[in-house]
Amino acid sequence: MVLQRPERTRQLVAGDYLLTINPVDGSEATGCPTGQRPVPERLPAGGRAEVARAAQPAPLAGFSGTNLPLLGRDEERERLVRLLATGRSARLIGASGSGRTTLLDAVARGCANLAPDGVIRLTGYQRTPADLLYGLFAAVYHAPGFRPDRPLLLELLSDIGAVVVIDDLEFGGAALEEVLASAPECAFLLSATPDVAAPAPESGVEDVTLPGLARPICQKLVEAVFGRPLDHEEAAWVADLWFESEGLPLRFVQAGALLRQRAAQAAEIAAQDPAQPELPPPNPLLPQPFFSDGPDPVYLPAPDPEQALDSWVPLPPLAESAAPAARLAMRLSPAAQETLRFAVALGGECPDQAHLPALVDETNADTALGEIVACGLATPVGAHYRLDAGVRAKLAETQESGDQARTVAVHFTWWSGHPSVPPERVAAEADALLAALTACRDFGPAGVGVRLARSASPALAAALHWSAWERALRMGQECARLAGEVAEEAYFHHELGVLALCTGNLDRARAELEASIALRAALSDRQGSIVGRRTLALVMDRLRALASAERKAIGPGAGSAPVPAAPHRRVGNLPTAITRRLSAIGPRRMGGLGSHRGVIAAGAGAVIAAVVGTTVVLGNTGETDGQQAPPTRPSPTSPDSLDDMVPDVPTVNDSAPSASGSSSPSSTPSASTSGSTSPSPSADNSTSPSSTAGTPHPTHTKTKQPTKPPTHSPTTSPTPSPTDPTTEPTAPTTEPGTSSFTITEPSSPSPESTTPSP
Repeated sequence: MVLQRPERTRQLVAGDYLLTINPVDGSEATGCPTGQRPVPERLPAGGRAEVARAAQPAPLAGFSGTNLPLLGRDEERERLVRLLATGRSARLIGASGSGRTTLLDAVARGCANLAPDGVIRLTGYQRTPADLLYGLFAAVYHAPGFRPDRPLLLELLSDIGAVVVIDDLEFGGAALEEVLASAPECAFLLSATPDVAAPAPESGVEDVTLPGLARPICQKLVEAVFGRPLDHEEAAWVADLWFESEGLPLRFVQAGALLRQRAAQAAEIAAQDPAQPELPPPNPLLPQPFFSDGPDPVYLPAPDPEQALDSWVPLPPLAESAAPAARLAMRLSPAAQETLRFAVALGGECPDQAHLPALVDETNADTALGEIVACGLATPVGAHYRLDAGVRAKLAETQESGDQARTVAVHFTWWSGHPSVPPERVAAEADALLAALTACRDFGPAGVGVRLARSASPALAAALHWSAWERALRMGQECARLAGEVAEEAYFHHELGVLALCTGNLDRARAELEASIALRAALSDRQGSIVGRRTLALVMDRLRALASAERKAIGPGAGSAPVPAAPHRRVGNLPTAITRRLSAIGPRRMGGLGSHRGVIAAGAGAVIAAVVGTTVVLGNTGETDGQQAPPTRPSPTSPDSLDDMVPDVPTVNDSAPSASGSSSPSSTPSASTSGSTSPSPSADNSTSPSSTAGTPHPTHTKTKQPTKPPTHSPTTSPTPSPTDPTTEPTAPTTEPGTSSFTITEPSSPSPESTTPSP
């Protein structure tokens, strides 16, 4: 028997809002009382050190690490330290595998005492400018469950004086200038690849390029990894590799790992029957999975006992040494090979070592990640590990990733929703979670992605990792659309609306909430609709306040001007897409609600046109004979018409006219010629069949002469047909301030008839 755990709700403060995270019906934002708004306090030195340790990857089980010296980078290190000591910012540019992270660590140690707030390490991998600013805030201030708004954030950041080290930066230009200007008392040390945009010229950031290592230094690096000096044959092999790899340090770390595997392989041969030593296939890059047992074993002649043990195994070919991922993977343990499978399925993201026993189904699998890192196949990125450049592409050539991605998604769904897992732990695994969601969206099954997004997104929101929260919601919404789960799609739309409200994007918040309310109304989800309406009411209040502020800013003459309606920003083809989604909801997707509610769902699709503000206006009426025209009913997009903009689920009545904003037919005819059909628009936009007296209605009744000309709406006489000699031309007459739309037909049908002029 499986016990259902109670859903957890959390509260946090985001700017002026008190946000209640509800995983069931959707989160809800309200105005935050003044007494509940936290006051950020500076962390002591010990607290900052603890935050810095949490931002680094945990020590790997069974792996002591290789304390490699910083070789050939003294000039760059001294230059960067000098720049930071003078308060200037610098950007370190180098290709993947050039040793940027190792150099940043050495520079950070040399700048520990330069600034009052010390050195703050951040990661730029898949981070936005807002992520970096809030990460800098969290490294200095103690404010649990509080996300300050933009003005307060900038005020707090202006008091920070530190050396900020950001590795793997992914943006430049104006976005980078925003980050630099937000912390004017900080000196920034950045690292990026050459394809990242350069900073703005006025930013004052100096670029330092990281070249490849010289050949003697590369040989020393291989010896440090291998653990002994190289002989003549090995040194020649390293020299050839240096020409092939352009001196990238990562290639020589992997070359040292290849030599270690070669020595271990020779030891295994020595333990076998020396008359017939067995070797694995000399070329592992065959069309087969890279961790498979391969074809039949290859037997070589017995080695000479007088030779060195390592010489019993030939050195790998140069082509394999330049891209050694497959060869290194073949010598790993089964648990490490299975871990590589999961990393390849997740786009290169390595799951944390704590998850490996459950994923691999082996008790000692937590040491597998350390084995992979020791071979140079993975390096730390922020608080987790990721496969190095080129490794994932090389290993993915011979592997299908669908099953592994599904296994990771199911595991993370259970783990992220467990009550014992704090939100901060879920946020630390955000990159692997998002990679699993991406795999479910692209390769399926989409339903597993929906479950993972529903489980992980509330924890990401509570941990204040809001860029990951938004990405999880968007991918969950796409998975729900692909899986046909309309209720889940409505939930994700609602959460995106709450997120947009808390981040100040009111137009997007209104669009997302309107879509969610429409979907939930079609599904008869009363509780979810109530939560959405309350949040939408708060959005409309903020829009009214902004409109009022804009009206006051215009000047004294703006008193008679109406309050401008907040613009409705379309998110892609959101209104059209939601309308089609509503019309597609049938009894099968609504859980057997029956054909009657299927008709209601189809009717709600028409209501959406009014919800999103797409109103068809057939005509307008102005002042006539000095009389003021009747007031126009507010548009659904106006902030003052909240009740009209969010209608209830319409009732189905085949005999009643549609309440979708179009005019109702009336028996009152309009002036036209014999046999004409003359729709005359109503002065207001009313949907009621009975309107104000004297206001014409469109009619489809064919009459020869109007029984009574409509008030305030004289029509234009038709232009005679040029082929009818009996008809006399009549000049069009239209009263000022009145427009009409009349379609007439000639008294006798004729193929040569022309369309009458309006």
